[in-house]
Amino acid sequence: MSWKFTTEQELATTFATTINPFWQSAVTRGHFTGKDNVEVHYAWCIPEKPIASVVISSGRIESYLKYKELIFDLYQNNFAVFILDHRGQGLSGRMTHDPQHGYVADFNDYIDDLVSFVQEIVKPLQQGPLRLLCHSMGGAIGALTLHREPDLFDKAVLASPMFGIKPALPNWLANGLIQIGLSFNRIRKQPSGYFFGQTSYIPFPYALNKLTHSRSRYALFRQLYDEERRIQLGGVTTEWLSAAHRAMNFIEKNAPRITTPCLVLSAQDDSIIDNKRQQKVVNAMPHSKLERIADAYHEVFTERDDIRNKALTMVCDFLADHPPAK
Repeated sequence: MSWKFTTEQELATTFATTINPFWQSAVTRGHFTGKDNVEVHYAWCIPEKPIASVVISSGRIESYLKYKELIFDLYQNNFAVFILDHRGQGLSGRMTHDPQHGYVADFNDYIDDLVSFVQEIVKPLQQGPLRLLCHSMGGAIGALTLHREPDLFDKAVLASPMFGIKPALPNWLANGLIQIGLSFNRIRKQPSGYFFGQTSYIPFPYALNKLTHSRSRYALFRQLYDEERRIQLGGVTTEWLSAAHRAMNFIEKNAPRITTPCLVLSAQDDSIIDNKRQQKVVNAMPHSKLERIADAYHEVFTERDDIRNKALTMVCDFLADHPPAK
């Protein structure tokens, strides 16, 4: 026996006949109240004989609804799965006048939510060892959480972690642009506003996307966001970018203190993440291993089958401690 994953060829049929019915019958959804009374939504599912419990920390703009295929695959391979929508996105509460603002006051708010989720929701249901699975912005949140709570998870996977973002500007220039943007918002007497060049939600066609090589998975992603308009999110605000830069600088400075064993998946053709800075941070993390995923765009979990299967096999082997018997 080996790990079993869905395929692009059968995906449209599998979604209708298997994944959506699974979501209705096996997945429990709920919410709790986070800092400043922000509602944080979550979902979880537990197979009959779980080999580990996995908490997912997703990327910017994402909702747990976008992770239906991945959650199904993990469940089918006997992982219990727990996932939350970070504040300010997905089904969770917003904190500005515009629900499409990509906003957070400070990444510590994300960490507080994740820790509360684990302590209040996950731990009472946990079966097997507790592991963390992150993507992109969720990787930055995950790394910060591992730093603050080193005993919360005994392993973590960080896929395309946001330890640096493109364009990779010098700190003095990035900070200068952020300060100009913050000053502009103060002049307009608005608590938040899009950073220069950022706009509300735009559904880019597949030909212009730099997230995945999988046409079918990208189509499902866009269909979901067309149907569930409440999860649509626009570009980043100046406030989010300021918080992100503080978070990334903190991670780089404190990387040697992130001691949890980590598997880091670096997408070779990532046009969103600064892979050079990512490599620098991982080199400083004492118990981390970086695996470069050849030909991959940013989203390795929604890539075409050959790329995705390679990445997911590494993930499942790592999260389970050992591969299944052949």
